[in-house]
Amino acid sequence: MSAAAGVGLYFTGNGAVFAALLPWYPLLVDRLELSSWQFGLVVACFAVGSLLSSALPAALIARFGAHRVVIVGTVMLGVAASATAWSVNGVMMAICLLLLGCCDAIVDVAQNVVGISVQERAGRSILSSMHALWSLGGLLSGAAATAAASAGADMRVWLAIIGTAAVLITIVGRRLIGGYASPRRVAGSDPSSTSDSGADSGSESGSDSRVADLTGEVERASRGGAGAAGRSKLAVLLAALPLAIVAICGAVVEDVANNWAGLAAVDFAEFPAASAGIAFSIVIGSQCLGRFSGDVLVTRFGAGRVARLGGGLIALGGIGAITAQEPILLLISMGAFGFGSATLVPGALGAAGRLPGVGRAGGVTLVNWLMRVGYLGTSPLIGVVATGAGLRWGLGILVLVGILTMVFANRLDVRRT
Repeated sequence: MSAAAGVGLYFTGNGAVFAALLPWYPLLVDRLELSSWQFGLVVACFAVGSLLSSALPAALIARFGAHRVVIVGTVMLGVAASATAWSVNGVMMAICLLLLGCCDAIVDVAQNVVGISVQERAGRSILSSMHALWSLGGLLSGAAATAAASAGADMRVWLAIIGTAAVLITIVGRRLIGGYASPRRVAGSDPSSTSDSGADSGSESGSDSRVADLTGEVERASRGGAGAAGRSKLAVLLAALPLAIVAICGAVVEDVANNWAGLAAVDFAEFPAASAGIAFSIVIGSQCLGRFSGDVLVTRFGAGRVARLGGGLIALGGIGAITAQEPILLLISMGAFGFGSATLVPGALGAAGRLPGVGRAGGVTLVNWLMRVGYLGTSPLIGVVATGAGLRWGLGILVLVGILTMVFANRLDVRRT
């Protein structure tokens, strides 16, 4: 279906922009003379930007429509990524990553709104494959950037090219979608009543109003409630927390791939800095394979069982990575924890949509927000530990992540009531 292919191009272009920057991190660290803890704080600004933008996606989508937000947001993503290459110090790099994180979160919400609309009209699941295409876009872009860095290409020119290509891919995606997910009003936007039948009759503008209402609910819940409503929100929060922990575990693996895999390849296995991006490509590539096969595995064995196995792979891969002294073991270990993390975020978000007492979109919104809050502290924590005890100890967090995943994996099997 052309509409699904168009949504896939949205996700592919989005995954390509940020991934094009990541293989250059070791060179930026050397050029800007950043210590481990400084680098950890700098890259954490990406997560800060995504949190600061939490109120923007709903307002922008409601005002301009999800398609326009995706396209304009992708343009801003390319500009922010290109500007990062011009950084003259850590502060400038942090500001660029802050803007990058803000734009990425906005585009992420908008493209998922479009994806949900297309999925509901098609009557079949496509979102898992869309997230796999995001990983594939990151894999191809990261591998190409690694080759460019190894060949001595100019970082600024390369990022400008990738940003332009991502915008063109997104525009082609919009053309393929056409009017398939065109706006059409939906009666009612109460998040607690977002049922399957109501969703099927909806479209982009209906999704927009639901997203706006849900954002307000999350913000009111974060300020606290009173009486029965307050207790109800607390119960929902407690039910969502285990799912958020699983989602955070998946996000931590992505953070390690994005920010630390290249540095680990240099420090642990003496990769040249220009070729260290291969480590990122291994993690994201194995995650991509896991996501493409994830729907089949989850259908056959259940989300909880697959996540528990994934947690074991993350723990074993983490042990292998922090003990590796040569490239082969390091890359195999990175492939293991990348594959193990594949279904965690999609599985947690899917379970969030089935939480009793809250609408499908309301549960997804809450768990996604909690995931971003937890994700915020990952890189600073790794950076502080790495500065004091070395990067091997810092990446020991992967073992903890694997254990936590195995403990809470059964919560992904929550059923719709």
